[in-house]
Amino acid sequence: MICIICRKSELIISFTSITFERDEFKLLVNNIPAQVCPDCGESIVDENTTLRLLSIAEEVMDEGLFEDVREYTA
Repeated sequence: MICIICRKSELIISFTSITFERDEFKLLVNNIPAQVCPDCGESIVDENTTLRLLSIAEEVMDEGLFEDVREYTA
């Protein structure tokens, strides 16, 4: 698949990090499996991974944390 942002390169299977922010809340999740563009760095994650990331963000918010760093676990 060609990158939808830069349209220069084929995406490669790799890992990425994503930051969630809302008001004072900030969460960084590392080592997320994704398709990544080697030119522009754009990352695309699949639907199941997206749902898991949202679940992780909800868990952190429910714990009452305002800032946290987590490693992705499926």
